[in-house]
Amino acid sequence: MKTFTWSTMLVIILLLTSLSATTEAQAQKLKAEEIIAKHLEAMGGAETLRSVTTRITSGTVVATFKTPTTAQLGGKVVLASDGPKNVIAMMFENAQSNYPHEKIGYDGRDVSGSYVRPGIRSSLGDFLLGHRAIVKQGLWGGSLSQSWLLLDPERKVKIEAGGTKKIDDRQVYQLKCYPTGSDLKITMYFDAETFQHVRTEYERSISAQMGSTPETSATQGAETHYKLTEDFSDFKKDGGLTLPHGYKISLEILGRQGSFKANWDMKLEPFQFNQRIDPATFDVYGSN
Repeated sequence: MKTFTWSTMLVIILLLTSLSATTEAQAQKLKAEEIIAKHLEAMGGAETLRSVTTRITSGTVVATFKTPTTAQLGGKVVLASDGPKNVIAMMFENAQSNYPHEKIGYDGRDVSGSYVRPGIRSSLGDFLLGHRAIVKQGLWGGSLSQSWLLLDPERKVKIEAGGTKKIDDRQVYQLKCYPTGSDLKITMYFDAETFQHVRTEYERSISAQMGSTPETSATQGAETHYKLTEDFSDFKKDGGLTLPHGYKISLEILGRQGSFKANWDMKLEPFQFNQRIDPATFDVYGSN
């Protein structure tokens, strides 16, 4: 029986380490254009993608609020998109609560959002209305939407490859995105094996303003940090397209006025394609 010396084992370990490093280096060199092309092919390919003009899907949603108060609400959700136009509408079963619904739409001109109470929007609504560029330019909703940024061959948004990392033990490719008019740090993640779009993260930190005196500066505290995450899962084929049927939105705000943490977990039913959608659907300004 052949035995291995410590020197032989060391050589094997070094070879394996070198091979792993080479594989990682090759992954790091994958260009943004290559990742996007593989992603579109994984969705269904150019011919199938061109055959679709509108999408509608619906399902269930559970909103879970963790801080500053804890609560959980169940309800229904509808997502619809027509070219660049898109809308997400969540309606919760307990209409008497302080959070009866959430509606965000883009009608091709501007982004609009509903009020949860007269004159008051939710933290999620405030974030999206304060960062309209990610809705207008097709980042919001990812590959769920016909307005998905990466479906537009004429896109003028700067996108760069960001190498690889691991999310929940899954190797993913990163794309850094710099939409016009946005001060968010945006990273999109794609499964390294399937090239499905599995996550987008939006982050922003705002430094505390200096007060007029040392005392007021001290009371204003540290910076405020915002992080919005979209997670996509449960990929299935519908009408020739492979799309996520699990969609989770998470919002975290940490700052001098306290913290806010919540998520919206959706299970979506099969999609309907190429249905006519009333243009008024996408304008939800101030709706109740």
